[in-house]
Amino acid sequence: MAIRHPAIASKAAKAAKAARVAKARRHATEGKNTVETPLSKSYTDPRDVLIKPVVSEKSYALLDENKYTFVVAPGSNKTQIKEAVQAVFQVKVTGVNTINRQGKRKRTRTGFGQRAATKRAIVTLAEGDRIDIFGGPTA
Repeated sequence: MAIRHPAIASKAAKAAKAARVAKARRHATEGKNTVETPLSKSYTDPRDVLIKPVVSEKSYALLDENKYTFVVAPGSNKTQIKEAVQAVFQVKVTGVNTINRQGKRKRTRTGFGQRAATKRAIVTLAEGDRIDIFGGPTA
């Protein structure tokens, strides 16, 4: 649905928006939580978000820039990844970039198959913070 500029919106649309805003304000003052996160989308343990670190030549090259690479849960978002890294490793995260990688198509004796698709996160840490799980540069 396209969002119209307020000057172009119809009177009915303006009235409906005013009603939604009033309801949201009323719920905020009463302390009601209008948005409930389903259990399927919430992670109770931060370790459910981070699956494993990526050990590769490219990920080791990023260590010099204070960037660390992880395989993460496919349904997680950048905020959840940031909070999980901060909770597990007690570091300050300044940025998170995510990548959805398609699984490689592989040929077997019986035909073709496909590896599982993965989601990766490149996490940038604040200056001075380190994660020792990778070993890091020995300088």
